Amino acid sequence: MGAAAHCTAVLLLLLLSQGLITVRSQEEEEESVQGEDQQLSKTWTRNIKACTCDCDSADSPTRAIAAIIPVSPTSLPPLLAPQDHPLNCMPECPYHRALGFESGSVTSDQISCSNQDQYSGWYSSWVPSKARLNNQGFGCAWLSKFNDQYQWIQIDLKEVGVVSGILTQGRCDTNEWITKYSVQYRTVETLNWIYYKDQTGNNRVFYGNSDHSSTVQNLLRPPIVARYIRLLPLGWHTRIGMRMELLMCMNKCT
Repeated sequence: MGAAAHCTAVLLLLLLSQGLITVRSQEEEEESVQGEDQQLSKTWTRNIKACTCDCDSADSPTRAIAAIIPVSPTSLPPLLAPQDHPLNCMPECPYHRALGFESGSVTSDQISCSNQDQYSGWYSSWVPSKARLNNQGFGCAWLSKFNDQYQWIQIDLKEVGVVSGILTQGRCDTNEWITKYSVQYRTVETLNWIYYKDQTGNNRVFYGNSDHSSTVQNLLRPPIVARYIRLLPLGWHTRIGMRMELLMCMNKCT
């Protein structure tokens, strides 16, 4: 009986160790895939040399961008893989179109913010879905529940797209606006957020508004390829208040 029990124990240990090895192997594979996706996303948003695009050329970067949209929200565009379509420069977007904050084509469920579960009472009229360019009347903007540098407003494009610019305004009915902000993005919800960088490799600071009514435009050169976009206010007048629009890159041949 002692020998049989010993054999059984050895067998159980072997099976257990094999199971642990398999689980560890799967975890390492998932971490590797996430790391590769994040690196590919960084490749597109590094501030490399800009170039113009030739509509008549099959190798035009702008044509390649147009060819890959729309794409699956769970995968990066094929253009992001250097081995598939190597680029020596990052195309500047020749034309832009509004994503649809102002028109209403961007739905309320696509826009969220920090501490949104605490928006009750008076604040329920100033939720992030009110952050629409040229919005008017009571509840015409997003107002942050707190005024510190841990606040954000987020947009889900529903699929990976090429974001080429940001428009901002302050609150329509009083002197409240953001004066500067940074931008984060990611292609998949499970990935870490990536800061948009300047040419020195630092987190880029975008300058915002100086009054509550004017529109300030910041173009992204290079554009951001992502599904999720976050604006993080870094400075504000009186309180964090914002109306906004995103610009999407268009193929100049269309």
